[in-house]
Amino acid sequence: MAPSQSLGSGQPDPSARLTIPGDPMAVRAGLRSLFDTILLRGLTAEDRSAAEIVLAEALNNIVEHAYSNSHGDIDITLQLRQTELICTIVDTGKPMPDNTLPNGHLSPLGAVKDLPEGGFGWHVIRTLSKDLHYQRQDGRNQLSFRLDTTQPAN
Repeated sequence: MAPSQSLGSGQPDPSARLTIPGDPMAVRAGLRSLFDTILLRGLTAEDRSAAEIVLAEALNNIVEHAYSNSHGDIDITLQLRQTELICTIVDTGKPMPDNTLPNGHLSPLGAVKDLPEGGFGWHVIRTLSKDLHYQRQDGRNQLSFRLDTTQPAN
């Protein structure tokens, strides 16, 4: 399950692409593979952490919601441009409700004992990413976003 990488001089921007099955263990292994690529190893620790959090949230949402009661693959494409990481994730699972992204607003929280188990993922994704976009086309979900990086691409 090694990601394909385009890091040669003939490529305008370094990139990596990976297709994984839509299940939790494959997401875990896929993230490990992606973060072992030359593309992502070159990021600062802070940038790597932000990318890992956003990608893990997005991929786990696909497994939990888009592929609940079904199976399919997830295609992940990453491209490093100047000081940003461009991410595109495609799956063939169920569409987002109303074909729109969740708003990601946090509800007021009560006492610690009343904290919900979930519901923070889209807030985290929206907080850490830029230009978040979702579309459903030809039976495929496409989620794209960019993450700022603190150092330029090599």
